[in-house]
Amino acid sequence: MATAGEVAVAAASEDVRPLDEPLNEAFRAGSLTLGWDGDAERVLVEARAQSEDGEAIDPDEDDDEDEDGPDLLRVRITADAARSFVARAARVVAAGRPPCPLCGAPLDPQGHICPRRNGHYVN
Repeated sequence: MATAGEVAVAAASEDVRPLDEPLNEAFRAGSLTLGWDGDAERVLVEARAQSEDGEAIDPDEDDDEDEDGPDLLRVRITADAARSFVARAARVVAAGRPPCPLCGAPLDPQGHICPRRNGHYVN
């Protein structure tokens, strides 16, 4: 199902609330585009779906298999809201994920296949 549309987001105070879980993806983005609308003074963000072979899908191309077209998300936010988003994203990335006690690779919430355990999951 396509998720095309535009969302206007107002500037908000610093967001330090925890993320809602579980995090379920609507689609996997194959490309992310950033732009600036000088007339509206808004940052434009566009995420396009990723095809099965990992390439970004061009929404302008005809796709006979999907009558709704490819998944696409367009967001328009103020510069203040964009700065707030970037600050939070930097905090989340800096927090990282805990390392595997055996191999040191980042642990996913469901664990990971550890080379030190001969391909068995470590939680």
